[in-house]
Amino acid sequence: MADPAFRPHPLQNLNSAEIRSASQTVTRTVREREKDISCQLWIKHVSLHEPPKALLLPYLDAESAGFPPESRPYVPRLVSVIYTTNDGRDLFESVVSLDTGTEVGLEQASKGQHSNIDRDEIRQCRKKILTDPWVVESVKKLHLPEDVVIQCDTWPYGADKDSNLETPKYIQALLYARAPHNHPDSNQYAFPLPISPVLDLFQNKTVRMDTLATGGEEDGLRHDTAPPEAPLAHCVENEYHPDLIKAPVREGLKPLRVVQPEGPSFTVTDENLVQWQKWRFRVGFNYREGMTIHDVRYDGRKMFYRLSMSEMTVPYGDPRAPYHRKQAFDFGDFGAGSCSNNLKLGCDCLGAIKYFSAWMNNSNGDPIEAPNVICLHEQDTGIGWKHTNHRTSVAVITRRRTLVVQNIITVGNYEYIFAWMFQQSGTIDFETRATGILSTSLIDQEKRSPWGNIVSPGVLAQNHQHLFCLRIDPMLDGSENTLIQEDSVPVPETDEENPYGNAWRLVKSPFEMSTFADAAPEKNRVFKIVNENRLNRISGSPVGFKLTPQPSQLILAGKNSVTRRRARFAEHHVWVTRYRDGDLWAGGKWTNQSLEEIDGVSDYAARKEDVRNQDIVVWHTFGMTHNPRVEDFPVMPVEIITVSLKPADFFEFNPALDVRQSTQEFNKSCLVEKKEESGYLTDEDHACHLYQPCSVKL
Repeated sequence: MADPAFRPHPLQNLNSAEIRSASQTVTRTVREREKDISCQLWIKHVSLHEPPKALLLPYLDAESAGFPPESRPYVPRLVSVIYTTNDGRDLFESVVSLDTGTEVGLEQASKGQHSNIDRDEIRQCRKKILTDPWVVESVKKLHLPEDVVIQCDTWPYGADKDSNLETPKYIQALLYARAPHNHPDSNQYAFPLPISPVLDLFQNKTVRMDTLATGGEEDGLRHDTAPPEAPLAHCVENEYHPDLIKAPVREGLKPLRVVQPEGPSFTVTDENLVQWQKWRFRVGFNYREGMTIHDVRYDGRKMFYRLSMSEMTVPYGDPRAPYHRKQAFDFGDFGAGSCSNNLKLGCDCLGAIKYFSAWMNNSNGDPIEAPNVICLHEQDTGIGWKHTNHRTSVAVITRRRTLVVQNIITVGNYEYIFAWMFQQSGTIDFETRATGILSTSLIDQEKRSPWGNIVSPGVLAQNHQHLFCLRIDPMLDGSENTLIQEDSVPVPETDEENPYGNAWRLVKSPFEMSTFADAAPEKNRVFKIVNENRLNRISGSPVGFKLTPQPSQLILAGKNSVTRRRARFAEHHVWVTRYRDGDLWAGGKWTNQSLEEIDGVSDYAARKEDVRNQDIVVWHTFGMTHNPRVEDFPVMPVEIITVSLKPADFFEFNPALDVRQSTQEFNKSCLVEKKEESGYLTDEDHACHLYQPCSVKL
């Protein structure tokens, strides 16, 4: 066993050597167990297996108290290896100890549970589909222009109401043509094809060719027995790439640069330990959740043990087969980490940037670097607080400085930008931005559909939802916490305590057992996570944080539909459950082609465990119902949703009271004035030095 002083921190991400070692251990162990040295494994994912909280939390407390690594409790270094055998039919998760080089845990997925779709699988599937003779011949029958390039999106198959545990693992391919100029970045979604191959991954062959409905509202759920001739004749090129847009770039936009001449105010040590403005936390990363936040403390006080986006599902509302199966679980089916972007300096993040890279793996278990998957930077986000004394006309003001930890994923056609935003006031915001390109289907000329909107000639963008579930694991001044629902309700005018009819009360309802609840903006409903064992010295109330739930529309699919049964987490805005190691996945561990949400948050809540003054987890479902606009095509402007965790009687005064006052001497802003001889004043006139964005070594 390695010297504790030199062992990696339990929350450090895996390095390349650890990935290779774990893969080799699992391969050797399986071959010994099967007594077959030729047994072939498909290594899908190698990631850190987080230690049990009972072991990790004392270590983190010792670290926070300043104890050196050798004086902290022992925590095992464990790795999760997900792999398949038997041409993908048998799915396993092995837990490997890097300390001993042995397998210490093994779980086999149940019958009918399928692994997610990894990057090697996607590449192989696309090649197989596009070169399949059946597919090639079917495309020829569409009478497309000669030498047209065909491209495909590989969608998870979803589930039919008559699916069963014997259903093979499928890929449903949506096909598109590239514009005649054949530019590699052409917008394929302007030319959707009316056929959809289905690939059986176990047999590695196309087993069905679905013909897609292209009719309008007058055609009902009709399926054409054969695709229309020359189906793309009424479609037109609709591009977003600057090399292909015919209109000139708009003028008049001057450079706006983030200037930090003395570098950033944050530090990063020990690979992933971030410290900034009284905040201290660790940044994690794994193939499924992508970015995770751990051991969040403010000025030494415990706040949150773990924060993450647990799951998201995107169900579509077109009932025409096979579109009725169009439902992605972007985290469970693909993995946010696997789909993470390589972020670019001066593009995705501005200013003085610190990047975090990670290691993933290929199907052989070899480490593959994932560079710049997370960026860390500061933003000025307006006024933090201000007051002008009207008697003296003296104004006191601070700027709101925000620390942003950002990850961007591309899942096929869509982009999602996730950012944890730490405020000097003790608030933590989670911002979600959705952009990218709509998933499209073909529609006949001059037709309209109730299931979507026409966004380009011949192109239907179907109605759909984006439903996210945030996982919040609190430790507010300790692990024993309680969730309280707080409503603001009017006191009846007939009540003797309210003779003038202007009063309202706060109705506080603590949750005793694991369950769910919903937003109620008409009651100003908030959910407070509190520590009932620690009272605020000023208010006498328990120290806490409040979550104001996003009152977004929940899943619209019918109560008994497969679409809804496999996403029960999306039936309610808020869930509270008792903490258990491994309870991480709102939609269940294996979502690909699932028929039910198994071992997801609805099952966690159904245990009816005591959650008052216990180690709890709070889950928040939010999202958007996206009925597409023409303005969403050919590329969609960002839609933004922000969820806030705000201290509520956690502090004894505004914790941002000591933030430096905003002054011209410190900020060095420039005055825009008119100069007769040369127009507006320049940066040289005011000695405002413009710096190029920089990458900072810490």
